[in-house]
Amino acid sequence: MKIVSVINYKGGVGKTTVTSNVAAQLAYIGYRVLVLDMDAQASLTFSLVTPDFWDNTLREDKTIKSWFDCISEGETTLPLSDLVYTPPKVNSKLPRGGNGCLDLISSHLGLINVDLELATLLGGANLKQSKVNYIKVHGKLKSALVELGERNNYDIVLIDCPPNFNIVTKNAIIASDQILIPAKPDYLSTLGIEYLQRSMNELISEFNEFGSLDDNFETVDPEVLGVVFTMIQIRNQEPIAAQKQYIAQTRRLDIPVFENNFRENKTIFAEAPQDCVPVVLNGYSNPTYSGIVDELEAFVTEFISRSGGLGE
Repeated sequence: MKIVSVINYKGGVGKTTVTSNVAAQLAYIGYRVLVLDMDAQASLTFSLVTPDFWDNTLREDKTIKSWFDCISEGETTLPLSDLVYTPPKVNSKLPRGGNGCLDLISSHLGLINVDLELATLLGGANLKQSKVNYIKVHGKLKSALVELGERNNYDIVLIDCPPNFNIVTKNAIIASDQILIPAKPDYLSTLGIEYLQRSMNELISEFNEFGSLDDNFETVDPEVLGVVFTMIQIRNQEPIAAQKQYIAQTRRLDIPVFENNFRENKTIFAEAPQDCVPVVLNGYSNPTYSGIVDELEAFVTEFISRSGGLGE
């Protein structure tokens, strides 16, 4: 099983669009997929279930906040399997008799406060105890996801991270085998990519250093799969000149960049969450729209190739 975090410091770059469509296409072609929404805005959650359903059925005790609350309150954590929900509408779009599925662990607005609560657990009577607590707080999600993956036989977990570097995000990165960075090709969206990579490297180095205090500790080393550019404006079958400039600039950072990208189309990408079905699973008669679906499928093919195979 692969665990992949989808992250960018900058919000509004199509992070949730990437996560939902990659997950849906992987499920369509036969993979068992779990999406974990760690962003307090809950955009991914509300792309797969309605706000009313979430409020009535999931909000109280079936979100990732419930799991983090156990940690901050010093209680035994819930099994993540208790939080898994299988959204019926998106799964009804998958081939009948196939092996694929798309499951969800939803988010909660209260995740905004969880970071403050977890921070109180990072202290200790001495430096060694502080380091032990650091490993406990930041490394908890990894073991829980591995256990869940084995239980439910998932091929991949996709984590939609918040646009910041708080303790919740750090848990996701530490848990990950790979990192996917969506970015809009403009000044602000690409500005933080290098800083994000540097922050991740510092986190991983610190976590592994502190973990060396434990003889049973396994080092972590998530790989950056690459940057996928979103909201691409096409002219003459290629990105407009202003966007090509930022794509080329990012390639010079020595960070992998996906060849395939997400074209801008406010109509279908804005409407899809209301229907709780990602764009890639919709059949469109409009050739422009169907062409976008073809591009999404091509990206997922490249994603599988770069990931080194799923379910391993």
